[in-house]
Amino acid sequence: MPAPSPLAITTSSVQRLLKEEASYHKELADQEKTLKGLEEKLKAGSADEDGNEAFMLKQHQTAIEQTKGVFGPLKQRIADAVTKLEDQLAVAEQAAAPEAEITQAKAVLAQAKAAA
Repeated sequence: MPAPSPLAITTSSVQRLLKEEASYHKELADQEKTLKGLEEKLKAGSADEDGNEAFMLKQHQTAIEQTKGVFGPLKQRIADAVTKLEDQLAVAEQAAAPEAEITQAKAVLAQAKAAA
């Protein structure tokens, strides 16, 4: 089996980064939902058996802030990968690369631009 072309590698890289971003968005939504539940539980005054609601609340808030901190660098990595994919796509179109790779790269590029 021949080695993947630079276009295929770059396309896969952009796909992976987009999946990673989607995963972090899902994780953030789950964390915020959990935090809301803890806040409501604390406001209602129902105590858990450990008595550490305030600590758990703070831990979840910290986790949310850390997850939010991932988005800035990740967006930059995606932007860099998209730029590289655009360059690779231009080279591949001039070099008459396989049509399937070009089509896949264009689809991933459109997906990345829609997500931005």
